[in-house]
Amino acid sequence: MRKLFLLIFCLPVVSVLQAQQFGGHPPSTKWNQINNDTLRVIFPAQSGLEKQATDIAATVQRLAVQTTPTIGSRMRKINIVLQPRTTISNAYVALGPWRSEFYLMPPQNPFDLGTTPWYHMLALHEYRHVQQFNNFRKGLSRVAYYLFGQEGLAMANSAAIPNWFWEGDAVYQETLKSQQGRGRLPFFFNDYRSLWLANKNYSWMKLRNGSLRDFVPDHYHLGYMQVAYGREKYGPDFWKNVTDDAARFNGVLYPFQRAIKKYSHTSYTTFRNEAMQYFRVYVDSVKNDAVSNWAQQQKHFSGDEEFPQWIDANTVVLVKSSYKKIPAFYLRNLTAGSDTRLRTKDISLDNYFSYRNGKIVYAAYEADVRWAWKDYSVLKVLDVHSGQQQTITHHSRYFAPDISADGKQVVAVDVQTGGAATLHILDASSGAVLKKVPNPKQLYYSHPKFYKENTVLSAIRTTTGANTLGLVNINDGSVEELLPYSFHVTGFPLVHGDTITFTAAYQQRDELFALVNKQLYRLQTPANTGTGNYQWSTMNNKAVYSAFTAAGYHLVQQPITADSWKPMDADAFSSSLFTYELGSLKQDQPLPVDTSRSYRIGRYRKAFNLINFHSWRPYISDPDYTFSLIGQNVLNTLQTEIYFNYNTDEKFKEVGASAVYGAWFPYFTLGVAGAFDRQENDSPAVKTWNEVNGRLGLQFPFTFNGGRYYRRLSFSGGINTHQVYYTNFAKTKYADKQFEFVDGSVTFTMQSQVARQHIYPRFGINLFSRYRTIINNYSGFQWLTSAALYLPGAMPTHNLVITGAYQKRDTIGDYGFSNSFPMSRGYLGYNFYRLPEMYKYGVNYHFPLVYPDFGIGNIVYFQRLRANGFYDYTDVRYYRQNLHLELRSAGAELFFDTKWWNEYPVSFGIRYSRLFDGEVQGLGPNQWEFILPINLLGR
Repeated sequence: MRKLFLLIFCLPVVSVLQAQQFGGHPPSTKWNQINNDTLRVIFPAQSGLEKQATDIAATVQRLAVQTTPTIGSRMRKINIVLQPRTTISNAYVALGPWRSEFYLMPPQNPFDLGTTPWYHMLALHEYRHVQQFNNFRKGLSRVAYYLFGQEGLAMANSAAIPNWFWEGDAVYQETLKSQQGRGRLPFFFNDYRSLWLANKNYSWMKLRNGSLRDFVPDHYHLGYMQVAYGREKYGPDFWKNVTDDAARFNGVLYPFQRAIKKYSHTSYTTFRNEAMQYFRVYVDSVKNDAVSNWAQQQKHFSGDEEFPQWIDANTVVLVKSSYKKIPAFYLRNLTAGSDTRLRTKDISLDNYFSYRNGKIVYAAYEADVRWAWKDYSVLKVLDVHSGQQQTITHHSRYFAPDISADGKQVVAVDVQTGGAATLHILDASSGAVLKKVPNPKQLYYSHPKFYKENTVLSAIRTTTGANTLGLVNINDGSVEELLPYSFHVTGFPLVHGDTITFTAAYQQRDELFALVNKQLYRLQTPANTGTGNYQWSTMNNKAVYSAFTAAGYHLVQQPITADSWKPMDADAFSSSLFTYELGSLKQDQPLPVDTSRSYRIGRYRKAFNLINFHSWRPYISDPDYTFSLIGQNVLNTLQTEIYFNYNTDEKFKEVGASAVYGAWFPYFTLGVAGAFDRQENDSPAVKTWNEVNGRLGLQFPFTFNGGRYYRRLSFSGGINTHQVYYTNFAKTKYADKQFEFVDGSVTFTMQSQVARQHIYPRFGINLFSRYRTIINNYSGFQWLTSAALYLPGAMPTHNLVITGAYQKRDTIGDYGFSNSFPMSRGYLGYNFYRLPEMYKYGVNYHFPLVYPDFGIGNIVYFQRLRANGFYDYTDVRYYRQNLHLELRSAGAELFFDTKWWNEYPVSFGIRYSRLFDGEVQGLGPNQWEFILPINLLGR
């Protein structure tokens, strides 16, 4: 139980660390900064980010004045690092160390996050997290900060205040202070609307923790409804008062729930139900339709069917995915209702693609081999008839491609560092750039389509966030707007002769529209009148489109008649966006994009605050129990640690310090450690000694993510100076030792993409090999190699996993290196670590048993129970004594995939091992263990 408690203690920290990239920039990268008393914006020099940095600084300073009073008055300066070279759209604020990072690639899909300039939206959203952290260091949370540092504060804050509040409050701020924000986007409410329309009434714990078999909206959607309702009904100070009590742990147990009851004068259960009903009332008047009825009939999540496009009068091509299967291209015969799989889709940031004349074109993700903060979006062309795929661009940043009617050209959005967009016309066979379309107004394009000669249709966003559809002249970049500019999101256009179809936000939903000779029509979709409809495609008076449902995006087919077209005035898009009648959203004026202010831009020194200790962390990797003082600078180029470790197997203590410097390539490592009271049986007494080790090393990490597989390769090596001091009885029998040894290791992992229910990837390889040898004064070496092969099982969610290991060492016995050999399960490993040769293989079969979606008291929630049947064989050999031992075991493992306190994922299990050779170690045949599993692939 102690192990489990400490693991849960560290979980908020682990999730933050996984979001951060170590090093990742070429050493030649120079950094600039805007520095004032509120924030420091750090960005690569010569990246053209002065405009974005200026707006972020101006926006944050105004937010610090205007919205801080609704969460508290405390302010602490924040470092914001801008990352312009990644193709991923994201951002975070973290403690440990205290900083924020903005991934500056704007998203292509406008419906999910809107059309407000991406860097401006990040400033609005992420600075609310800064304000939250600034005001939650109080009471017992402050005690946790003093005891464990910044990560201790993060742990306490997460335990006191649910994740739905953190994100819901930030979404509320982005909505309050912009002309869009997710709280004004119909797409954001599709999730819960679909559940309500399908009468899928899940428990509160299921809504909080999600599911591996059913569609459950995330905490952003849940949180916004709770926060907006609380602000609307109880005023602007309500959440400030609630979080003040909660962060202090007033009442100790369930402080957040107690605070809501205190300030709303109603129970927590009543409050959350009333909040949900406030938004649900707008759905209750919607009549059930075919799509909602279909979703209601699905027992669990069925799968997504996206971007259908006609091949002939009876066949469409689309992308399908589910919780059991990764995205792949399929051909669907609409008459027979049958699907034919074409090919698995390469790793991509979304499922968008375009089809013409027998060819599919789409953008796929590729990582840079060396630099973690640089990755690419390359174009792939797939021949539907032959199944052959070609990569036509390399090291590019292309998005949302479309292929011409003759299949010879591709138009795609090229997004440069910092977010500037240009349309490129490319050769579909070679990827050669045929034309770069001028962009004099600095527009941002999304989902361009070939329209007529020298003209491309595209969704367009301005530098202020207004958007429309426009026809772009590829010769001079001039634009003919087809709709008035507005904040009603418009996107996913398609061209059908003289007809343009698209989706746009209209009132409470994303609806389908058409433009014919500049006349606007709303397309009637009786099959789905409750949620959003997307990607309308027509042929021969038939249409297909994707409807959002509680069981996944569902492909809908309907005939086109005269009644399908309802004329509309384009001025309808000039109306205000729907806000669920939240008066609180009308009390403040939005913050406009501001790049006009003048800030001094200076050089940021990479050595600034390089050694930055921020937290004390307990860590367990049995048999090692460690307590560390850890540090990391803002650019995450130096990680430092001072630690104390206790090993429960050998009963020794260890004190050490280490550092990894990642601003260069390769990474440099430095460490020193002293171990005390090491011991080994040496009949008739026990040999004891202390040892000190210093190490200088290099690491060469490489990433080859791309195609259908994730791949990582890492080399590391170093030289160690080692001293051994014998104590007690051993001091009179053995001479102290001083020697140097070198060690090197190689790690390689490769795995396929995974779906939500996959326990392990359908195919994967994990290889590790390490060699250590003494180079002076004495003799000694050790070579350890281990491997795992992940294969598909009988069902899509089953895995056959084959493992192996081999270890060889010298027989002289001058010095024995520490042991990491994985013994057969159920046996003790340390008795054999000095033997010269050992090998092992294991066979595992993993499979799910049940998805209970069941919780207890908002403490623990069970998402999945899964099992593993195994057989292990270990062979131990000692040639001098002609010793040959077999250690065989078989058994079963039962794993529980859970969430604790509605937030922290923890997997634990029970293992039963039947030992066939237990007498070798004096063990009985039946062994039981409590286990905390570790995924070898690090997924």
